[in-house]
Amino acid sequence: MNADRLRQYLEFYQDLGIKDLYKRAAAATQDVEAASQEAPRAAPQDFGGTQVTFAGDAAPASLFSESAPTAGETLLQILTDIGDCKRCRLHEGRTKLVFGVGKEHAPLVFVGEGPGADEDAQGIPFVGRAGQLLTQMIENTAKKEGIGLRRDEVYICNVVKCRPPGNRAPEPDEMETCGQFLFRQLTAIRPKAICALGGTAAKALTGHKEGVTKMRGRWFQWRDIPVMITYHPSYLLRPYNQDAKREAWEDLKKVLHFVYD
Repeated sequence: MNADRLRQYLEFYQDLGIKDLYKRAAAATQDVEAASQEAPRAAPQDFGGTQVTFAGDAAPASLFSESAPTAGETLLQILTDIGDCKRCRLHEGRTKLVFGVGKEHAPLVFVGEGPGADEDAQGIPFVGRAGQLLTQMIENTAKKEGIGLRRDEVYICNVVKCRPPGNRAPEPDEMETCGQFLFRQLTAIRPKAICALGGTAAKALTGHKEGVTKMRGRWFQWRDIPVMITYHPSYLLRPYNQDAKREAWEDLKKVLHFVYD
């Protein structure tokens, strides 16, 4: 890494209020990578009386796992700190920054990829067609399972807070920049579980490079919080993905029963 690039990273972390940075030893990194290949599944763990078996407990680090936590932060403080964010190129084409919506200390958080056109216009995540489907998935599945739950009782956000041009997938450096704020959101909320919607959110939270079709329906971990991987609602809107819809509903049932039973 050249000096200019290093300086940019240090200035960015300073803006976040992070004063101490730690470098992981190369040997330790190699050990983690070897362990992730040799031990793809971890032993069951007990969370609040419900046993959950995690996949890939020795998983690669997420994009923002190295950052120091900021104790006692609120979502409002994080939003204020973001301000009129121009930390990466995504700000150039945005209409509104899309931070997140829902209950501040919700026991369940849904994390998507990034805002689309409707979200960019309104400043609220998941309000377009995919968002309407997500609302139906949450409320209808909960009702069928005998769980009284509305969309506004969970928290919903994305990995990146500004719309990528043409709804393309976020670039790694964009995910790293915005990922720091997602990390702080999750730390402030401290949910009982996280539901990652789609491959971008799954990779950001778990560090795994597998496709979402292989990861879905399995429990992973972000810090000590269980993470369920499932399809992004926009993928489910495609007419040829009928089997994926059924699988996504099954994934959601697992999450809802784990969190609310």
